[in-house]
Amino acid sequence: MRAAPTCPRCFGPLHAPSAWSSAYRCDTHGDVLPYQPPWPPTSTALEAMRKSSVVPVWLPWPLPTGWLVTGFGEVGDQRSGARASLVALTGPSLLEGPADLLVIAEEPGVGIGAALAGLDGPDPGEGFDSGPPNAKIDVLGHPTALWCVDAPDDRAVYAGEAMGNWLWTICWPADAGCMIALAELSLLDARDHELDVPFGAFSPRLED
Repeated sequence: MRAAPTCPRCFGPLHAPSAWSSAYRCDTHGDVLPYQPPWPPTSTALEAMRKSSVVPVWLPWPLPTGWLVTGFGEVGDQRSGARASLVALTGPSLLEGPADLLVIAEEPGVGIGAALAGLDGPDPGEGFDSGPPNAKIDVLGHPTALWCVDAPDDRAVYAGEAMGNWLWTICWPADAGCMIALAELSLLDARDHELDVPFGAFSPRLED
């Protein structure tokens, strides 16, 4: 039996839907979509994500050399479908040591990207994209702008928009963020492809 879902904005407990309300409710953030317990890094989990997600399931492909997929997450329920998707990856950084990466697609207002980025609000915040982009990555064959977002010192956060949804890339440690600018990542939507994905050990980054 899987654990109970949590709030996507603070990871606190939720009040389940009842006879009086069909929504999940957080004592701090009110009605929210539930952040479901993360999926392990398996082909079965990926298939479940492909079927349930309303938003893209972004996967860097081909994967950077030495990188593995290390888990999945989603925000939503059977009634709403997954309104946010999370793909975790782990591999060598461009500098030294291992690095972790989360690639997140979410509808505006869901809040899981901002929460994992260490931000207070549900979205990147006003003016985050006021200057020129800090990086561009290929999304479905199109160059897509990303901007650095102020975040805690232990991580690097980039945010942008793709297909009408927020696109977040969150890297640990912060030095690994240079991969977003330099590694020429190319994202595809795993919902539309049958892929032989290499998996690694489960990433604790999906459990805040």
